[in-house]
Amino acid sequence: MSEYQQMIFVNLAVNDVAASKKFFTELGYTINPQFTTDDTACVVISDTIIAMLLSKSRYADFTKKEIADSTKTSEVLICLSAESRAKVDELVDGALAAGGTEPREAQDYGQMYGRAFDDLDGHTWEVMWMDPAAVQG
Repeated sequence: MSEYQQMIFVNLAVNDVAASKKFFTELGYTINPQFTTDDTACVVISDTIIAMLLSKSRYADFTKKEIADSTKTSEVLICLSAESRAKVDELVDGALAAGGTEPREAQDYGQMYGRAFDDLDGHTWEVMWMDPAAVQG
């Protein structure tokens, strides 16, 4: 019997679905075509993490609230773990090469290291590594 693994689906409003698909595939993520249309892109981050990139008109189908301009307003901080300091740098450097920006300097606390990038629409993605020896179970 397999153990159920809860998933997270992060839904983000984007200005240009095609450009956002290109950005995330340049970071090494895949697009699940089963849940991708002209108005949506299903980005597979891991087996349990999916980013749903929705055109603003499609995103509006799910909320009556005003959609934030994520280049001016922070609506969410998404943090992804990385298996090493080098993987943190690899992902953030890849995001910068694909057109993202770096909103702050790296944070190095010895046993914990992190950087961040803003995607094409200004959503902030933090990437952090924590020394497994420093984590108490």
